[in-house]
Amino acid sequence: MSVLQILWFFVVALLFAVFLLLEGFDFGVGMATRFMAENDGERQLYLRAIGPHWDGNEVWLITAGGAMFAAFPMWYASLFSGYYIPLFLVLVALILRGVSFEFASHAITVRERSLWQWANFVGSLFAPFFLGMMLTSLIQGVPMDAQGNAWLGFFDIVNWLSVVGGIAVVYFCFLHGLHFLSLKLEHDQARHMLNASSKLYWIAYPALVAFVVLAFVFTDFYSVHAVSSWIITVIILAATICGHRAAEERRGVIAFVSSGVTLVGIIAFIFNGMFPRVMVSAGGVHDLLVKDASASPLTLGIMTGVLCVLLPIVLGYIIWSYRIQRGRVSAKALEDSAYAA
Repeated sequence: MSVLQILWFFVVALLFAVFLLLEGFDFGVGMATRFMAENDGERQLYLRAIGPHWDGNEVWLITAGGAMFAAFPMWYASLFSGYYIPLFLVLVALILRGVSFEFASHAITVRERSLWQWANFVGSLFAPFFLGMMLTSLIQGVPMDAQGNAWLGFFDIVNWLSVVGGIAVVYFCFLHGLHFLSLKLEHDQARHMLNASSKLYWIAYPALVAFVVLAFVFTDFYSVHAVSSWIITVIILAATICGHRAAEERRGVIAFVSSGVTLVGIIAFIFNGMFPRVMVSAGGVHDLLVKDASASPLTLGIMTGVLCVLLPIVLGYIIWSYRIQRGRVSAKALEDSAYAA
């Protein structure tokens, strides 16, 4: 296994982690429009808070898929053929959510706007659920042949670990969204978000225990990569405790960072456990390895050069865009912009 192969496995993992870190709070805000908002005005306010960011955040998932296709074509082929239906459902949820922003902002009546706000909520709820379910189904071992063809039945995708994993991703995205809103809304509403998340955190601890137990039973992560898997598990638990305490103490920035670390930790746990595999086969007979699934050294070399040029530009743009949009949004500002329009 070459250095470039290891590098690009890490890059693909990093792209998925950044997607969940950034798009996670977008999903959470979309869920908050129904779980937290009390009226149409608050729902508009919540969506306004993520309006400048959501479309750019989704690009990270596209980039992750593109990097996987270019760097590990066999992995891409096996994953996208075996998990065609879950990925199709993720795509439908993202499309439904994406168009809802535009249609809701141009709705003439409250009823029409409510319809598209519901579409946003549904897309924000099911996109992370199906993505989390796919990722935690993947790590259990899937039926594969020696050529890397994956043949998945219903219960290979839908089982105890995958359902709990999907719910866990949804749950932590919701908490992440509440923490983001605590940084973007005016102070009374910000405190309301942190009050809600501090209470919801009590559900996280038994959920994490359940996930660890199921991962211990249905995966080989704690035997193949025992030390690193336990370290990441402890980091996820520590980030959860830190986020809980920060929410109770009304420290929104720390709560937001902590929930972000938890989401990144989930991706780290999955990719760490799979390495040096990219697809874990049932019984470990036909595992697809990093060294066998990658593109040619020339391709990886060219991609590395492009990465070194584009990554600083992309990171600079992201930092700049978040910096200029760092202020809090208010109901009054929303009314003023609507009046001006």
